[in-house]
Amino acid sequence: MDKRKHRICKSVWAVCAALLLLPAPVRVQAQGASHSVTSDGITVTIETDKEEYQSGEEIQYSITVENGRDKWDISASKFTYSNTEGLLPAGEEDLPDSLPEIPSGESFTLSGILVGDAELFPAAGGLNAGVMAGAAAAVVLILGLVAFLIFKGKKKGSKGSGGGKKGTEAAALLLAAVMLSQTLSGSAAGSADTVTIRPYVTLTYAGQEVTIRAVMELKMKQQLLVVEPEDRKVYKKITCHDPSIFKDFDGTYYILGSFLTGGSTQNLYDWTSLDAQIQAGFSQEVRDQVKAWNEDENADGWNGYLWAPDVIYNPHMEKYCMYLSANGDNWKSNIVLLTADNITGPYEYGGSIVYGGFDAETYGQTDAPRVLGEDQIPERYVINGIANKKWGDMWPNCIDPCVFFDDEGNLWMSYGSWSGGIFMLELDEESGLRDYSVTYENNEHSDAYFGTKIAGGMYVSGEASYIQKIGDYYYLFISYGNLEAAGGYNVRVFRSERPDGDYVDLLGNSSFYDSYVFNYNQSVGVRLMGGYKWRNFNVGQVAQGHNSAFVDDDGRAYMVFHTRTTDGTEGHTVKVHQLFATKEGWLVAAPYQTTGEALKPEGLSTAEVAGDYEIILHELDIDHRNLEAKQTQFITLTEDGRITGEYEGTWELEEGTSYISLHFNGQEYSGVALPMQIEYTTIETITFTAVGLSDQVTLWGSRSR
Repeated sequence: MDKRKHRICKSVWAVCAALLLLPAPVRVQAQGASHSVTSDGITVTIETDKEEYQSGEEIQYSITVENGRDKWDISASKFTYSNTEGLLPAGEEDLPDSLPEIPSGESFTLSGILVGDAELFPAAGGLNAGVMAGAAAAVVLILGLVAFLIFKGKKKGSKGSGGGKKGTEAAALLLAAVMLSQTLSGSAAGSADTVTIRPYVTLTYAGQEVTIRAVMELKMKQQLLVVEPEDRKVYKKITCHDPSIFKDFDGTYYILGSFLTGGSTQNLYDWTSLDAQIQAGFSQEVRDQVKAWNEDENADGWNGYLWAPDVIYNPHMEKYCMYLSANGDNWKSNIVLLTADNITGPYEYGGSIVYGGFDAETYGQTDAPRVLGEDQIPERYVINGIANKKWGDMWPNCIDPCVFFDDEGNLWMSYGSWSGGIFMLELDEESGLRDYSVTYENNEHSDAYFGTKIAGGMYVSGEASYIQKIGDYYYLFISYGNLEAAGGYNVRVFRSERPDGDYVDLLGNSSFYDSYVFNYNQSVGVRLMGGYKWRNFNVGQVAQGHNSAFVDDDGRAYMVFHTRTTDGTEGHTVKVHQLFATKEGWLVAAPYQTTGEALKPEGLSTAEVAGDYEIILHELDIDHRNLEAKQTQFITLTEDGRITGEYEGTWELEEGTSYISLHFNGQEYSGVALPMQIEYTTIETITFTAVGLSDQVTLWGSRSR
């Protein structure tokens, strides 16, 4: 025999030997077969009373599910058997497939009985006859294949190619690998609230190797934080869409919102509704004056088309000035000024600031001829006009005003929504109306009538602009997404040293969009929060948006917004969270609703901050359509500066300040640490809020009880 044939034969006999010597299933216990699979802290074990059974003999088995996942319960569920290989339940109830709720730290065991199908497992043959017969058949198959390969290799070898050697050895090794792979199996982990696990056990029945397999899709439910009745805190909530905050001279805080709703509070968390009082402040004459420009066929009631008012006190006029969106179909909207001697009215009509949705016929009904000095409508408003439905390609929907004085006493108004973007106009401090002495250029980010463009454009989502000076910067807040619960509403922040921009985010991204993108989950603008659920919340909070912001007399800054929940409705309430500037000057929001908390002037010590924490990482990729709300994960901040738990890294405090930095997940998170009351409780704990310096993803932490 030549050397080449000798090597082939050695390979063949090696494969045959491997097949004949395949190990039996691993024997975990002397009396039965057992196998465990673990995923995400959940362990499932299938055990049988024996490892080897005669034909017709009953297999008594058990499945034990152990919940080792801290603070997560397994919900009651059913599972399926993916393979029993000819084994049938001995009786109607001998193939159990239901699990009860299994709390964290507990386990549950169910038992069943299987018996082999007599047609598939005849009584003849020795204990391992099936295995031996299968192995013998495999050897015959291999020998036949080898004979073919030798013959083929001999023919190729006559050409001096060497292909016979490589082909034969590869075939033998491949077949061995295929045979051995049949003994392998595993499990897969699902998402944070679903664990997919595939337990199995292998045994011998009537001389044949069989496997019992199951597939379990375990729905996980995070345990609620137990709060004793005496520690609970109830807030008096109100409904107010698009709330704009104003603090009056007597210290009372007011909000006004769409449809002329609103409320008042003394502490920013217990609210009293003022809807009826505010709406009563509009006489029929004023209602008619406001609606003179608009055509809205879908408005519900006389106030159904009146959106997102903003109120300031103008010391030059000695009046409360309400800037109100009067929305209309086909962009036929405008922003009007109303004045009063009291914030709740009655209000008088003061005039229109800016008009949208005009055409050649209605152009003269606006102040555009006065502003532009042209009696006929300029061509650009026709090319991108309402007749061809291209108005929004360039021009704004004139809604959602934000009016403010800058440090020099100049009066500004930002406005706009989606479509053409967010624009800015300078107002006349003496009249509260447009300053007709100010002119604007015509270019990509400016228009002679609509003013300076500061954000958005090209139908990219973005509305509810709000500008507030905090510290050294003017911060621009914009809401991305749709306002519905499943709409992905979320607040983004940019900053500038000037009130009219340019505005950029932490990563240097501009607030402009000059081409269309779907930006709901995009990393442009620092997102203050996404959908989330602390363990003491019965439902998650989602679609937070259309905020206002202010700096109180003590220098603390706050954001006011409406939020929806994951309860399946469109109900919404007002919330107020304190805002903080990081060491780098970027805004982050407190993890909980405000109740009067404050940064400690001297900061916190390492010993005060160290401990076990629940964290919410507000990752950008969130399934808002299915009301995803990020749930808490668990880490420990050790006194020696380490982070352990679900993430590993380091952390540190800046001595004498409230600044904290955390390093994990490949990011550096910069923020502040402070004591706060856990929301809906009187329990005080240490919290932190931070933002990733290289991905601008926000992070909240609350020390666990």
